[in-house]
Amino acid sequence: MGSNELILVTGGTGGLGRRVVERLRRAGHRVRVTSRHAHESTNGIEYVVADLAKNEGVEAAVDGAAIVVHSAGVGKIREDTAQAENLVRAARRAGVRHFVSVSVVGADRIPVKTAMDRSMFAYFASQRAKEVVVAESGLPWTNLRATQFHDGFILVMVRGMSKLPVVPLPSGFRFQPVDTGEVADNLVQLALGAPAGQAPDIAGPKIYDAEYLLRSYLDAMGKRRPMLKVRMPGAAAAAIRAGANLAPDRAVGRHTWEDFLASLGGR
Repeated sequence: MGSNELILVTGGTGGLGRRVVERLRRAGHRVRVTSRHAHESTNGIEYVVADLAKNEGVEAAVDGAAIVVHSAGVGKIREDTAQAENLVRAARRAGVRHFVSVSVVGADRIPVKTAMDRSMFAYFASQRAKEVVVAESGLPWTNLRATQFHDGFILVMVRGMSKLPVVPLPSGFRFQPVDTGEVADNLVQLALGAPAGQAPDIAGPKIYDAEYLLRSYLDAMGKRRPMLKVRMPGAAAAAIRAGANLAPDRAVGRHTWEDFLASLGGR
């Protein structure tokens, strides 16, 4: 059964945010979505134009919201920090009772210090910066860390690699991809519950090495590519080789990478 409380979803037109919005609406909740571009409000979903990083339209977007689900992000430390700071400032002024954010497994365990680390692994640092802003906001908060999405980072990675004549494959890298819809289910459940602080991670049911993910994708697409294993330098890469991006004790997802590949149908 729905509620009269307004729920604001940032990043609500993206892969995760769109699924969160769909689930909230199916449950009968009032939803407002921020976007940098205008959208026509339909099916009980109100769209408002706001640029979180530039702090344009943020206070108006948050006004009247009881719950904020922050799923926006660009993977850059400065921009994601600014987004979070501007959003929590507006949320405090508006009296938001529950601020919910989504982050990535390993955000607190993968050091991103050198220029090379920042060029390759800035996403982890940007998510950690956002987490700190939320935790220190003074708002009642919940943060959910998820592993990489099938149709997000993992697909982008293997699809991009598959276009190269010879694929430089990071040796020792493993991933635990999770279904985006399952993360959305968890995020909605958390948002509608009491503030929980750092929530238990959500991760996919199986751990795969990078070579398997790429080879299985190539097989599904009917392609072949030669591969060259490369040992990535730096502390961030070492942390990933050590499994800092994995959550084997939180393998609660049901849909596997193989399930996702089957759903692509050769696309």
